[in-house]
Amino acid sequence: MIGRATMERDVLVLATGGTIGMRGQGSSPGGGSHAVPAKGARDLLDAVGLTGVQARDLLARPGAHIDLADALLVARTAVEHAATGRGVVVLHGTDTLEETAFLCDLLLGGDAPVVFTGAIRPGGAPGADGPANLLDAVAVAGAPSAAGLGCVVVFGGEVHAARVARKVDSAGPSAFGSPGGGQLGRVVEGRLALRARPVRPAAALAPARLDFAVPIVTAALGDDLALLDAPADGAVLVAFGGGHLAPAGLARLRAAAARMPVALTVRPERGALLHATYGFEGAEGDLRASGAVPAGGLSAPAARMKLLACLGCGLDRAGIAEAFANDDS
Repeated sequence: MIGRATMERDVLVLATGGTIGMRGQGSSPGGGSHAVPAKGARDLLDAVGLTGVQARDLLARPGAHIDLADALLVARTAVEHAATGRGVVVLHGTDTLEETAFLCDLLLGGDAPVVFTGAIRPGGAPGADGPANLLDAVAVAGAPSAAGLGCVVVFGGEVHAARVARKVDSAGPSAFGSPGGGQLGRVVEGRLALRARPVRPAAALAPARLDFAVPIVTAALGDDLALLDAPADGAVLVAFGGGHLAPAGLARLRAAAARMPVALTVRPERGALLHATYGFEGAEGDLRASGAVPAGGLSAPAARMKLLACLGCGLDRAGIAEAFANDDS
């Protein structure tokens, strides 16, 4: 129970919408109404007996409806509250939770943590997971050992660094994972059992805006990556394997990187952009020499969010490359 946890700091729960605040059963053997938004932060806290935790409703949107302006608002608001020393819990729809959480991690400095959570099953569904996730998230946000963690995702009793967290299951309660590095720890009986700490960025970013055109272009068998020719402010290219492309794709990457910043990541979930294993045309050496910015340690959505934040900070090519330096692998 949360009452057993040692709460070092005040905690604020910031609601932005999502399944955790919805009422209805959704799809279930017994039928029932479709899930729709119904509950705010205070309602959810009262339902689990957390009367001593602060609450604020910021948005009330499903995760799929969150746009870039919303994400920046959520991240800025969470960071502003964390700067006062509060632990912050953000309730967010799971469809885009990993992107907003990663953006928040980019903006966050200081020691107070920001914890993202939500739910897969609506409040009226059998086995609804929102209450347990909320209790666990508040426990992490108030835990002494959470100082300096940055932004994390707490789901199904597991704690994941926002930098590597991904939605790995569309319907199961253990919806988030960390394919590239594993979980940071668990929440057991309202206590944070921490087993690892993430490597934090050297400096926080402070983008003024995110409204740039930055598509994600994913390499696929037989595709010549013509989408890279479209006008844009930047792009994320998702290469094969350890950083490989067909010759036609390599030519398009070189041309794109000459006119705009391109972040380069890879398709495997446990991604790594190789350095010098292969020597065929379109191998990792060619991609590294293309002018694109290596970001093999990030998922494509995370790389896009970071590039948007870099553009929003007005960084030049050198500044963008420096910001992504810790994401190369």
